[in-house]
Amino acid sequence: MAIATMTTALPISFFPFLLLVPAIFFTICHANSNLLCVPIEREALLKFKNHLIDPSNRLSSWVEGGDCCKWIGVVCHNLTGHVHQLHLAAPLSPYEQSALGGKINPSLLELNHLSTLDLSNNNFSSIHIPKLFGLLESLTYLNLSRAQFQGAIPHNLGNLSKLQYLDLRGNDLISESLQWVTFKHPSLLELHLSACILEDDPYLISVNSSKSLAVLDLSWNSLSSVPKSIFSLHGLVSIDLRFNSLDGPIPDYFGNISFLEVLDLHQNSLNSSIPNSLFSLNHLRFLCLSSNKIQQDISEILKSLSRCCLGSLESLNMADNQLSGHLTYQLGQLKNLSYLSLAQNNISGPIPSSIGELSSLKYFDVSENQLNGTFPLCFGQLKSLETLDFGYNLLEGVVRETHFSELTRLTTLKASHNRLRFEPNSSWIAPFQCQIIELGHWHLGSKFPLWLKFQKELSSLDISHVGISDVMPTWFVNLPTQFEYLNLSYNQLTGGISYLNVTNSIDLSSNRFTGPLPRVLSTLRYLFLSNNSFSGSLSELICNPSLKDMVALYIDINLLIGEIPDCWNHWENLAYLNLGNNNLTGKIPPTLGYTNPCMLNLRNNSMFGELPSTLRNSWSLVMLDLSENHFSGSVPTWIGDKLSNFVVLSLRSNNFDGYIPRKICDLQFLQILDLGHNNISGVIPKCFSNLSEMATKNKTNNELSTPYFIDYSFYLKALLVLKGREDEYGSTLGLVTSLDLSANRLRGEIPKEIGNLVGLLSLNFSGNLLTGNIPDNIGNMELMESLDLSMNRLNSEIPPSFSNLNFLNHFNVSYNNLTGHIPTSTQLQSFENLSYVGNHLCGPPLTKNCTSKNIPTDVGNKGRKVNWLYVSIVFGFVLGFWSVGAPLFFIRSWRIAYYQKLDQICGKLYVFWATM
Repeated sequence: MAIATMTTALPISFFPFLLLVPAIFFTICHANSNLLCVPIEREALLKFKNHLIDPSNRLSSWVEGGDCCKWIGVVCHNLTGHVHQLHLAAPLSPYEQSALGGKINPSLLELNHLSTLDLSNNNFSSIHIPKLFGLLESLTYLNLSRAQFQGAIPHNLGNLSKLQYLDLRGNDLISESLQWVTFKHPSLLELHLSACILEDDPYLISVNSSKSLAVLDLSWNSLSSVPKSIFSLHGLVSIDLRFNSLDGPIPDYFGNISFLEVLDLHQNSLNSSIPNSLFSLNHLRFLCLSSNKIQQDISEILKSLSRCCLGSLESLNMADNQLSGHLTYQLGQLKNLSYLSLAQNNISGPIPSSIGELSSLKYFDVSENQLNGTFPLCFGQLKSLETLDFGYNLLEGVVRETHFSELTRLTTLKASHNRLRFEPNSSWIAPFQCQIIELGHWHLGSKFPLWLKFQKELSSLDISHVGISDVMPTWFVNLPTQFEYLNLSYNQLTGGISYLNVTNSIDLSSNRFTGPLPRVLSTLRYLFLSNNSFSGSLSELICNPSLKDMVALYIDINLLIGEIPDCWNHWENLAYLNLGNNNLTGKIPPTLGYTNPCMLNLRNNSMFGELPSTLRNSWSLVMLDLSENHFSGSVPTWIGDKLSNFVVLSLRSNNFDGYIPRKICDLQFLQILDLGHNNISGVIPKCFSNLSEMATKNKTNNELSTPYFIDYSFYLKALLVLKGREDEYGSTLGLVTSLDLSANRLRGEIPKEIGNLVGLLSLNFSGNLLTGNIPDNIGNMELMESLDLSMNRLNSEIPPSFSNLNFLNHFNVSYNNLTGHIPTSTQLQSFENLSYVGNHLCGPPLTKNCTSKNIPTDVGNKGRKVNWLYVSIVFGFVLGFWSVGAPLFFIRSWRIAYYQKLDQICGKLYVFWATM
């Protein structure tokens, strides 16, 4: 879950004219409507323009003979007419078309009265910051942020003694050139060095610098520790160090900056607990410590804050840490608190009722904790509340209409994954107009919530898994509001859907919808219709040329028929395609290979033919599942040559033949390979030992994700046959390693190199024609949970090293030619006799005892015993057959009488059936 991070509240009271810049601009321009600018300054501006690159012609008003005081971006003094300010910042959108570039002409030095220069958001990527800026002695405001200057900062910028505001953020600067930045600026109020690639430098901020500095922004750099010189700047009011690499405890010295109002340490690696000195900052208004590793009891923090910041604290963000303990009544004493985020911690216990006393509270987020108890009724008193998020907790009980009675300003309600019940009166109309409502895993009753009909501003709705068993209402489908996100999955909704007015993501999976696939908007990116009863063809959806932005399409487990259409040319952004478990036929269309998805699942259909060569262009494939179809031909060599990112490859239960291509051994990331139940022949490649992921014991990621997005948490699932059964793996798929070559026609011996795959959890070579001994080093694969070598022609003994396989819970070596004693271990003796049947093995768990030479007692007499059971069966069959058949064969009168009787019986049966 993304953490909402409040923008740093800068102490604007120390620099009030910044807010007045736009007003001054328009007021002065109007006042100067009859005043011509100074000619020498007009000429200077024209020379400056001539050296600029202006792709969008923003400076079109800058012409010869014109009044420069009326030019765009120019502000003149209302009395003297001198150019006072230059506002040439490029608008952020569209950036490429509007950004200025080129060179800075020295003619700017003619502007002796220039106090404000703003060149932010432009593109001067080919030049350094000009030295001439250090000669503009009247400057009080210099903003070069995100202008893409590079290299060293000219030292003569330190001569700008009148400078009050300096912003160099977002430039590619050399950190060694920053030592000058404050010691010659006695008037500097604000210094912004965000995203300047700064690294640790003890002299970054000089101790003998400006005593007036109030705002310091060093965010988005690479600092591993807080520069100690900062703690000598006692006038600081705002410190921003978010998105650095700070580690260790929070420095105790922050308590020395007694006037500090804003402290932002978001997204670092700070640990331990908050130092007591921080709670001595009586003026603290904004405290952000989110996304660190702070370990502390939240009750201690609230108790300390209630002592120092009762009347000042407005924003507290400690989300994504390791906080524990319970929320206490002191939370309700922070009277001015308007923003509170404690999400993604380990806080437990109930939400205190004192929360109802926070009359200024606008944002409340305690999601992804272990909070329990009921949802407090006092939330209904928070008239200022705009965002309420307590999702992914353990709250339970009944939610009533009065819980929302005064929440007229609520725009975001996120409360999914709790055990709450909410069944308001059918006539209830919510007092709020939300943009986002997430109530997944609540109990909302069997009827579709009628109160949603009156939510006119709703753009995101999640009522998945809420127990609805109803026909999809037409009023909902026809709502005038346009959804961005809609999730109705895991209910029992029925009926057909002709059209969905959703711009980004739809999830209707695991319902009972019927009829053809719905029409969707051209902007849709994610469409999940899995596990329904949608029927018909794919053609109308797939061949819609306007669907260019689709990223994920899941229509598996439905009733789709026909062929997959060959019109995928415009699906340029497709990353996930799942059409498995339908009734699709035909071949894989060639154009599908050009979509380059991360995941392609066509399992359990009736598709046939060879794999199209265009699939070799899908180099991003991480998972390919074509199992349970009728595909044929040999396994293509380009699978290992061109498609090197495979993690899951399943071609199970098809008609593939030929040899296993050696190129598969080059798949360094492959964790799951299933070629079982085909007609593949040849030998098992020795180079399988090169599959490095299968040879790695320590797996760190439980889930298998792809790096394709940043806007959607997307994890892959796969249906795998492991341990003798078929199961779906999702949350643990990243930990699974499996090699399955079962039910083919593989010959030869099992290569001893297979024993190098020590990370394998499942190995299945059953149902082949393998011969020779079982390699002893398979016993080194100590993580093995499932091993199946049954129905081959393996001989000799089970290697003694198998006693090391302590995690085995599925084991089968039946129907081979194995002999000797079963190795003694905890696991091997726990399996039933069926795991060993069809061999000549002895010892527990079998009842056959071993001789002194480890030979079963019944094998020693083999060849000398006659099995009289078989002899008697054969003798009885011969005697019975000839006692009946011989007379019919040799006596003609018996034979005629037999066939006449048989004919009479057939005639009577015919008459009987004809008259029924």
